[in-house]
Amino acid sequence: MSEPTKTTGPVKRIEIDLESATEHYANITLINQSSNEFILDFARLMPGRPKATVSARVIMAPANVKALLRGLAQHVQRFEELHGALPEPAVQPPTVGFGPETGRA
Repeated sequence: MSEPTKTTGPVKRIEIDLESATEHYANITLINQSSNEFILDFARLMPGRPKATVSARVIMAPANVKALLRGLAQHVQRFEELHGALPEPAVQPPTVGFGPETGRA
């Protein structure tokens, strides 16, 4: 009986069909959690619009959110190594719309 073949690299288990994949732009992420899941709402707030529009809701198990957090941290680190440090966003209370001095072109 032969031994199973060992792989030396990542196994391709996810196939992305770019023709049918739906893309969403988000500049706001709202995050909530219960005891069993995290809910991530990706929203888009545009200048001159009174409300943000949620374009996608992703519900994930806590362990998967932790893996996502680790993956994002690795990608941010690689990005900063190539392009320099990203600025920390200013902490601001959530708003419904843009004020008169923001959102200008």
